Amino acid sequence: MKLKTRIIVGFAMIIMVPLLLFSATLYGFARTQAGKENSQALVSQSTGENTVYDIAISESVDSQARIHLMMKDVLMTAFVILISTALAIGLWIYRSIATPLVKLKKATQNIKEGNLDFVLEVDGTDEFSELCQDFEEMRRRLKESTEEKILMDKENKELISNISHDLKTPITAVKGYVEGIIDGVADTPEKMDRYVRTIYNKTNEMDHLINELTFYSKIDTNRIPYTFSKLNVNDYFSDCAEELAIEMETRGIELLYANYVEKDVLVIADGEQIRRVIHNIISNAVKYMDKTKGVIQIRVKDVGDFIQVEIEDNGKGIATKDLPYIFDRFYRTDVSRNSSKGGSGIGLSIVRKIMEDHGGKVWATSRQGIGTIMYFVLRKYQEVPIR
Repeated sequence: MKLKTRIIVGFAMIIMVPLLLFSATLYGFARTQAGKENSQALVSQSTGENTVYDIAISESVDSQARIHLMMKDVLMTAFVILISTALAIGLWIYRSIATPLVKLKKATQNIKEGNLDFVLEVDGTDEFSELCQDFEEMRRRLKESTEEKILMDKENKELISNISHDLKTPITAVKGYVEGIIDGVADTPEKMDRYVRTIYNKTNEMDHLINELTFYSKIDTNRIPYTFSKLNVNDYFSDCAEELAIEMETRGIELLYANYVEKDVLVIADGEQIRRVIHNIISNAVKYMDKTKGVIQIRVKDVGDFIQVEIEDNGKGIATKDLPYIFDRFYRTDVSRNSSKGGSGIGLSIVRKIMEDHGGKVWATSRQGIGTIMYFVLRKYQEVPIR
């Protein structure tokens, strides 16, 4: 019952209940008085005419006394009825207001003290109950927001730690090789070439890391710059494979490429961002390559309405328990966490975000000690015939 309705009903009961009870009381007194008068009339008739006047005189005196007594009883009864009704109705209205207010006050005190682990339970449909229900919804959302903020702060601290590690490692390497060149350690053309190639690779790692951080900030604000266009599958992935082959050669890794798609097949995609997807997957494979002869294979297949790209490596593989989480932001397996590989933990999460924005998806299969296969799909471009 709404508070307005409850107050109106309360005031109506305060007025009507006393009136009804008071009327019932008067009716009772009237019936009692009428009964007494009838009995006295019968007595007077049975005693004769000589006693009528005596009875009438005494009756008038007794009647006045009874009227005074009756009025006194009526007033007392009315007073008791009014007080009782007012107290009952007041208590009813007070309880309907005070109970939710007490709970609301306790809830606000909990929030003031930073405690969000409680539930504000209030039954009813009046305004105070609705207020408490809204307050409970606010508490729940505030708790979710606080938990998200705590998680985000934790992730940001972990990101800073990971980035510091990732930057320190190549910088230290570059510094060491540059000092070697200055000190004349690279005293042959072969050594000089190896030193320069290593410095080049390490600076590429730092450049990739900086680009990854920049892109990560755009993911958080949903400001990823996409430029979608028609891409010929054969030409696009052949170019990507050619670029990657040169880079992998400097790392001593063999890159194999196979395209099983017809030459005229097109996809609608952002070429730059799909390159980022391929680069992030391959960088992850290189980072955890544990074989003397590293091999990475890229296969492009036609699977109906989609183009499926498979990137397979012969690295250390991923544990079954970790496989469902590798695309989560900041997730790293225990092995990689304890190793010297570092890793920001955002590379594969960026891959998933880009693929989702392209209307595709990405997943992986892996066997420890044998290697990992990463899959992603893009929808084919199909021209709609003009009728």
